[in-house]
Amino acid sequence: MGYNRHIMLSENSQDRSVSHSSFTHNILKGIAHAFPVVMGYLPVGFAYGVLAIKAGLSMTNTMIMSIFVYAGSSQFVAVGLMAAGSTGLSVVLTTLIVNLRHTIMSAAMSPYLKKWRKTVIAFFGFELTDETFALHSLRTASDGLLDQTEALSINIISHISWVVGSWLGAVAGGLITDVRPLGLDYALVAMFIALLVMQVRNRTQLLVAIFSGALSLFFWYIGMNQWYVIAAAVTGATLGLLVEEKCQKPLS
Repeated sequence: MGYNRHIMLSENSQDRSVSHSSFTHNILKGIAHAFPVVMGYLPVGFAYGVLAIKAGLSMTNTMIMSIFVYAGSSQFVAVGLMAAGSTGLSVVLTTLIVNLRHTIMSAAMSPYLKKWRKTVIAFFGFELTDETFALHSLRTASDGLLDQTEALSINIISHISWVVGSWLGAVAGGLITDVRPLGLDYALVAMFIALLVMQVRNRTQLLVAIFSGALSLFFWYIGMNQWYVIAAAVTGATLGLLVEEKCQKPLS
């Protein structure tokens, strides 16, 4: 009886050890996958911090926005509107419209979160950004699953890097008069290019990426302003879907 109990305790201990090892491994995997986002968020967050201080925000408000709003494009828009003297209502409504795309991204992730607790899903949705969505899409495309520990690690480390970058920019806000000569705005573009390359897995996806990029430049050239990227993305994605469906359709 005592021998059997000893074996059961030993097996339970081994199970806990394996579980802890797997948990740590998934955290490290999440951090590794988030590295490209971190390298983009630090300089772009820095640029936001500088601009926020220049717009008249205090250090506290600058950091609160990065912690609780956590939406790069919306934060830049909000800071620009504040610097222009816009009303609070116009700032809120404009950033709300800019952030509506997050509902689409969250909906796209929902099929992979069915086994998660609702509180964890809510936290995951709060931490979801364009860049982390791209990473999660890449992970689901490779194995059809989304590991909770790994996914949350990607989100958290990305958020931390954004907050750190914002803080560094806010600290340096009084020393830097203009961030444009530093070329920090290109960091976000470079990061998206890296994420795009990671997701291209076949010839169709490569052609869609090239076509969409060229189309966005054309739309910009003819004066579509801020809509050129969205229009090119929707057109390219639709075309890619039609091509894939045609290639998968069996010959009659």
